[in-house]
Amino acid sequence: MSPEGAAVEAGRRARQAAALRENLLKRRAQKRGRDDAARQAGTGLSEGEAGQPLEDAPEVK
Repeated sequence: MSPEGAAVEAGRRARQAAALRENLLKRRAQKRGRDDAARQAGTGLSEGEAGQPLEDAPEVK
């Protein structure tokens, strides 16, 4: 590959990596926002029940 071609390829890869990083940060921020909203709204579960698998969860009457 010519030096010019290598430089073009390196630039393309750098732009692609920057776009992937930006998208990752956006997704993390969105998830953080959803988590914060759920925390503020409350889920109806006590702190201990929230992470339990269904078979270990208390029975709903």
